[in-house]
Amino acid sequence: MRLYVGIDLHSNNSVLAILDENDKAMYEQRHPNDLKVILKQLAPHRKNIQAIAVESTYNWYWLVDGLMEAGYTVKLVNTVAVKTYDGLKYSSDEHDARHLAHLLRLGILPTGYIYPKQERAVRDLLRKRAQLVRNHTVHILSIQNLVIRNSGKGIAGAAIVKLDDAAIGRICGGDDTLALAIKSSLVVLRCLNEQIAELERVILGKARLKPEFRKLLTVHGIGEMLGMTIMYEAGSMERFARVGQFASYARCVASSRWSNGKKKGEGNRKNGNKYLAWAFIEAAHYAVRYNERIRKFYQRKQAKTNKFVAAKAVAHKLARACYHVIKDQTPFDEARAFA
Repeated sequence: MRLYVGIDLHSNNSVLAILDENDKAMYEQRHPNDLKVILKQLAPHRKNIQAIAVESTYNWYWLVDGLMEAGYTVKLVNTVAVKTYDGLKYSSDEHDARHLAHLLRLGILPTGYIYPKQERAVRDLLRKRAQLVRNHTVHILSIQNLVIRNSGKGIAGAAIVKLDDAAIGRICGGDDTLALAIKSSLVVLRCLNEQIAELERVILGKARLKPEFRKLLTVHGIGEMLGMTIMYEAGSMERFARVGQFASYARCVASSRWSNGKKKGEGNRKNGNKYLAWAFIEAAHYAVRYNERIRKFYQRKQAKTNKFVAAKAVAHKLARACYHVIKDQTPFDEARAFA
């Protein structure tokens, strides 16, 4: 008898459902998030279990890794793509677990990518670095806002980290309370710079760009760290059959639903990889700053829309260019990418 397992995973417990080939529930129970407990419940059915469907929640690592190490075939569920029956008046975690097992039995379960365990630690370090870089930007903008409100003059980001007490005093007109606001952000900025530098040192000591990703360094706006971020977030490029799929995964594609020539709404704009999206936006800002052709493209877009849409357009172009650079192993051609 063939059996199919669905696991509805939560923060502190999991609902386990086992269906046979006729959709009959053979087992259904809630258990604490303890791998030994779950393996014990699966053990009597082990020889008949065809596969196990596990929800792709934020905490799936321990369960998927443990099940795979125990010899089970595991499918990581793309929960965004799973459609439940809207006509149900009542549903529960047990219903969800059975539904996953049901889709698995039918062979129509939407699945996600199980990222290799051995590469997750470096990827998580890169994600931590991205978080600190975003926080760094927040404090830079905060100081710039304080300066321009109180002095009427702008200040470049590079000049902020060089501010001393005398310069802050002049900006604040002797107001110690206002000066404290700037000094507190400067203390955090310097701490962030130290931590970012330390993370980069460790990351570069543990990993390098793989040969197939080395050509990313030819793309304007992408250096070693952003290249590493793109590589680790993209994972295996084989899972992207077309350039549009990669651009969509990087959240560079607009989300909309159309019918009979009319826009009926928007889909899930957050579907994709937010870290990859951030990497391409960062690359876009650097590319606009240092590449004349890309800067002119950005300015044309900005004149028609706004700076945020223009930056996103540059990020989209860069994402598509990176796909071809990796797939075709050819250097970046700015004239072709930003014609």
